[in-house]
Amino acid sequence: MNTKVELAGIELKNPVMTASGTFGSGAEYSEMIDIGRLGAVVTKGVANVPWEGNPSPRVTEVYGGMLNAIGLQNPGVDVFIERDIPFLQKFDTKIIVNVCGHTVEEYIETVERLNDQPVDMYEINVSCPNVKQGALAFGQDPHVLEETVKAVKAAAKKPVIIKLSPNVTSIRDMAIAAEAGGADVISLINTLIGMKIDINRRKFVLANKTGGFSGPAVKPVAVHMVYEASHAVKIPVIGMGGIADADDAIEFILAGASAVSVGTMNFSDPETTIKVIDGIEAYMKKYHVEDIKELVGAVS
Repeated sequence: MNTKVELAGIELKNPVMTASGTFGSGAEYSEMIDIGRLGAVVTKGVANVPWEGNPSPRVTEVYGGMLNAIGLQNPGVDVFIERDIPFLQKFDTKIIVNVCGHTVEEYIETVERLNDQPVDMYEINVSCPNVKQGALAFGQDPHVLEETVKAVKAAAKKPVIIKLSPNVTSIRDMAIAAEAGGADVISLINTLIGMKIDINRRKFVLANKTGGFSGPAVKPVAVHMVYEASHAVKIPVIGMGGIADADDAIEFILAGASAVSVGTMNFSDPETTIKVIDGIEAYMKKYHVEDIKELVGAVS
């Protein structure tokens, strides 16, 4: 039984990875799970300089998930190289670095700092606010997205994953734009935009007013978008959004995802990724599936 998958020439032992922003860079979880069992660890967002993030409160639970307005707080690429990469190298798993930036130049600067480091791939967070485009996210305009991908690809020495925002009119158009720009892989979905109001105080619960909505409630939206995107491009797709167990992960794979990322559920059950890996293997045995690739896009 083969659970190995290949993304842009990089082989993962299985299709299960972590979603950026929900796993740190693994240190917190290493005492609870065997990180070496994961197909890959996708790190928290890394920028060219430290980002403070948004003011508190910036996380709240909502029905079916959570809202976060962390604002991509991170210590910057220099600290990441010195502290986090050596830690992750201890484990037999692939390292995918999520890269964030306010301008194309910031993306490129971070990628260039990482090019000679022992990491396997970059995941470019195009949901960041583009300060040169009136704070509209890079991933909300097909032309801007394509040009951004071209620029990052020209600078990158490692395969590039583009993480798509669901907050668009057509996810299909965005997937096509990413592929046209030279993306090696696309991942989706990033968080939906949501809001929560305290009716007793008549105040916004989050200091930022809005936040990214994630968790089990977003899964039907995510599965549909993965299906749409995977049928629009030839490059591999990583599916995510509300995965709570192996059944959810398999649903994404049947919709067209070559690999999956587990996010919000890491907070409530740190062993979710391992349970998903075990569950996929059990499913393959039950249905006599010899190779995980047989399941990719197999819905009919």
